[in-house]
Amino acid sequence: MILSHQQTQGLLKAREQGQTSTSFSPDLGLSEIEARIGVDGATCADGQFISWDDIAHIDANPQACFLVKTDGLEKAQIFSETYNRLYSLYPTAAAPTMLVSGITMHRIKDIDPWEDTRRKIKAIAPIKGRVLDTATGLGYTAIFAAGQAGQVTTIELDPAVLDLARLNPWSRPLFDSPNIEQLIGDSFDLIADFSDAAFDRILHDPPRFALAGELFSADFYGELKRVLKPGGRLFHYVGDPASKSGRNTTKSVARRLEEAGFRRVIRKPEAFGLLAFP
Repeated sequence: MILSHQQTQGLLKAREQGQTSTSFSPDLGLSEIEARIGVDGATCADGQFISWDDIAHIDANPQACFLVKTDGLEKAQIFSETYNRLYSLYPTAAAPTMLVSGITMHRIKDIDPWEDTRRKIKAIAPIKGRVLDTATGLGYTAIFAAGQAGQVTTIELDPAVLDLARLNPWSRPLFDSPNIEQLIGDSFDLIADFSDAAFDRILHDPPRFALAGELFSADFYGELKRVLKPGGRLFHYVGDPASKSGRNTTKSVARRLEEAGFRRVIRKPEAFGLLAFP
C-alpha cells in the first residue's frame, strides 16, 4: 500500500462523519477498494491495516508519498550514490511526479503529470512505428507511447530512478508492457549506437538544463536528426513559453534544432514544447 494526503483526507473525513466504511485508494488514486473504519485505524478489504497515527502523519506531510509497511511508514524516495541526488515521489490529485533534489519533473500547476504527458503525446500525434524516449523518469511518456507504437525504446541515466518508478503504481506498465525496451545509460552517449533513420518518433523531455545541459546541445540535436526517419517527428519539451526563461529556452532550442538540420520547427505552447521535422 502506498498513500499520500490525497488518500488520507478521505479516511479522516469518513471517521469524522462517523462512517463505518468508505471507498479508498491503496495505490495513489489508481484504483479503489473498500476500507473499514475502526477505532484504531482503517482496514482495507484485502486485510491491510493502517493506524490513525500513521494516517495523521501522512496527512501532515502533503509533499510526500508513503509506503505502508507492517513495521511502520517509509517515504517513497531513493538516494542515488552515483549522482548524489535524492529522488522522491511527489503526490498530486492523479499520478505523482518525481522530485529530483527538490525539483519537480512534471507540470503540476493547474495540471497533473498524467495530463501533462498526454499533451506531449498529442503534440506529436500520430504515434506510430518505433519511438525513442530519451529520458525515462517515471515512465509516463513511454507508457503513453507504447499504447500506440510498435516499439518504444526508453533511456534512463540513473538506475535509482527506475527503483523509484518500481514503487509507483502508475509506473507499472513501464515494466509490464512487452513493447517497451529499457536502456540504462546517458542518452548523449547511447544515441550513437542507433542506426540512421531508426525511429519514426522521438520524444525528448530532458531534465532541466542545469542537470543535463548536453541534452540541449547542437551535437545531440544532430544525432536526434540522424536517427529520425524522413517524415518523422521530434517533440522537445522546453518549459513554460510564457515565462521569461521559457521564452529564452524556446528561442535558443528552436535555433539549434534548425542549425542541426531540422527543416521546420513549430511551437506547441499547450504542451510546453516544440515539434520539429527532419
